[in-house]
Amino acid sequence: QVQLVESGGGLVQPGGSLRLSCATSGSILSVYTMGWYRQAPGQQRELVAGITSGGSTNYADSVKGRFTISRDNAKNTVYLQMNSLKPEDTAVYYCTARPPYAPALWGQGTQVTVSS
Repeated sequence: QVQLVESGGGLVQPGGSLRLSCATSGSILSVYTMGWYRQAPGQQRELVAGITSGGSTNYADSVKGRFTISRDNAKNTVYLQMNSLKPEDTAVYYCTARPPYAPALWGQGTQVTVSS
C-alpha cells in the first residue's frame, strides 16, 4: 500500500524559502497525479499545486511565480519548492496522490510557519 510522508516544513522568515518533500513508502506509478494542498487555521483546505503524469503543472493564483512543484518518479518523491514566502503561506501542507481509478491518498501533513 502506498503511504505518503511529508517533510521539510518548519519556521521561516518572510521572504525565505523552504522545500517540502513527499516521500512514498510504495511505488507511485507514473500515471498518478500528485499535488500539494494546504489548510490554514480557520480556512478551508485549498489546492496549492498539482502535477500530472505528463508533467503539466497548475498552481493557485496566490502562489504562482513563487512555488514550484516537481516530481522524481525514480525516487517516488514529489517536491514543493517555496520561495518568497509570506505570512499568508502559513498552513499545514499535505501531499496527495491521485491514482487513475482509486480514491486519493493523503499524507499526514507538515507545518509551515512564516513569521518574523
